[in-house]
Amino acid sequence: MSVKSKEKPEEKTKKGKKSKKKGHRFLKTLVIILVLGAVLVGASAAASAVTNKGNREKLDGFSAVPYDAQLVPTTDGFGNVSFVTDRPLKVLQLTDVHIGGGWMAAKKDAMALNAVAAMVTAEQPDLVIVTGDVAYPVPFQAGTLNNKNSAELFAELMERLGVYWTLTFGNHDTELYAFYTREDMAEFYQNHEAYPHCLFTPGPAEVDGCCNQVISIQNTKGEYTRILIGLDSHSYIDGDFLGAMWKYDNIHENQVAWYQKVVADYTAANAAKGVPGVVKSSLFFHIPLVEYKDAWYEYVNNGFRDTENVQFVSGEAGEEKKVIFCGIHEDDLFETVCKLGSTDLIFCGHDHYNNFDIIYKGVHLTYGMSVDYLAYPGIYREGTQRGCTVLTFAPDGTYARQTENYYQEKYASVYDKETVTMQTMVPVSEFPAEAE
Repeated sequence: MSVKSKEKPEEKTKKGKKSKKKGHRFLKTLVIILVLGAVLVGASAAASAVTNKGNREKLDGFSAVPYDAQLVPTTDGFGNVSFVTDRPLKVLQLTDVHIGGGWMAAKKDAMALNAVAAMVTAEQPDLVIVTGDVAYPVPFQAGTLNNKNSAELFAELMERLGVYWTLTFGNHDTELYAFYTREDMAEFYQNHEAYPHCLFTPGPAEVDGCCNQVISIQNTKGEYTRILIGLDSHSYIDGDFLGAMWKYDNIHENQVAWYQKVVADYTAANAAKGVPGVVKSSLFFHIPLVEYKDAWYEYVNNGFRDTENVQFVSGEAGEEKKVIFCGIHEDDLFETVCKLGSTDLIFCGHDHYNNFDIIYKGVHLTYGMSVDYLAYPGIYREGTQRGCTVLTFAPDGTYARQTENYYQEKYASVYDKETVTMQTMVPVSEFPAEAE
């Protein structure tokens, strides 16, 4: 027979008091943490406001790009932005600008703004397309969670330069912990009263993503010589909410269907004017397709020689280990590209040290030269990877493209350029023999 131990009333009271004390201590600790967090956020916001004001004052040192006759975009028959011209259209691709927008990033933000201004001013493009990661609101590097700070600095720079531009979002533009969502930032970039040179539109509401956009090029006969299509390559996936495991998303199925419809619509519009064949197009997004990886490793595994599917054009791979950080799942975008025969050029960013250009199954796959001074440790001291891609789209549908390094004399900067090391990317002898 078991005997229950009897607890004295005073013992119960003591235990209850101890439990209450522990609860009070926990609440006090939680309140202290929250207060300290609020103080730190407030202090960081105040410090960031000061440093961003300093960078805004530096924007006054930049002048409008001196165009002889700047093309002014209009709207085409589908309600999309359009450039009408019988001369070649010049497009400048920038990528991974990585403006921190906080007090910890102020000096590197100034470097990035200086570099962008120098390249845009020298090239005098009709249009600038940024393939993701204008913003980098990572607090331990930027000193802020406010991703709109970065967007405002960049948009104000482009208005100062007076150049038409648009962008696709990257994974860092709207981090999970950042103040503003993708939808918020899409609304910000649509403020054409504040930023009349920003041509950004988010795309159809029924299509996944917030930056699925078409910009068309027409001749004066109203024939479409090329369409430029931006796609949202999204961000992290499969529980990798903070991006620590490098699990990246893909272009979604309904985006591929939308792309297919866009090509069909513009091809039909040309056919109605007696223009034969499928319309020419180029794609712009942030995260590379898996076909970038397939093409590169086919080239590498063949002893750095061309194959039946692959023709190497130029550039280098500088990312370590996986080399190409593409989406982790399958998508049908590249297969659809090959089936339609419309898209001959695809541009991405994301992998800052990669700048190679390769033709795979007849499609030009290009990495943009990055601008980043902030995200990769020590990258501000290195210069081989930093620059832009210059694209020229001729009235007959042909194109030319050239990657350009920032550290050339032709890119004269308003403020002194930083001293960098022109590093070698990946020597052939050290390159992995096969894809991981």
